[in-house]
Amino acid sequence: QVKPQFESRENRTYGIFKAIVYKTQVVAGINYFIKVQVSDAEYVHLRVFQSLPQENQGPSLVSFQTGKTRDDPLTYF
Repeated sequence: QVKPQFESRENRTYGIFKAIVYKTQVVAGINYFIKVQVSDAEYVHLRVFQSLPQENQGPSLVSFQTGKTRDDPLTYF
């Protein structure tokens, strides 16, 4: 659901967009930190916020980091 948001902000499209691993942080909703493979050797880290169910809103891309590798640790940002 956040691929179009990411592609819009990066102003490019990705043939590969595969989540590899994720972590969560409970706030007034949930922050998801997701490592996503976007090419054979290129990865990005996404921070996605999912509000509480009663707010009835989809996930939103809060921030991202590009130029990551498969071995880069997934940390809070």
